Amino acid sequence: MDMYGYGHGTMWIAWLLLVVGIIVFLGFLVRGPWWGFRGDDRSGRGPTAREILDQRFARGELTKEQYEEMKRTLEH
Repeated sequence: MDMYGYGHGTMWIAWLLLVVGIIVFLGFLVRGPWWGFRGDDRSGRGPTAREILDQRFARGELTKEQYEEMKRTLEH
């Protein structure tokens, strides 16, 4: 027994918690503070409606008036 009256039989729990804590901390450092938050990270997703609209206008599929009207619609 140690000086606090506890045996060493449960010491593995403290080591397990320490290892899990280190893994979580390292994961936080690698992924950043927004681990579960998507935000502007658009990896794996398609283009937004605004990007599609911009591309269509750039290809000449829309007139300036059509583009401006659709852009205003998307902004509201």
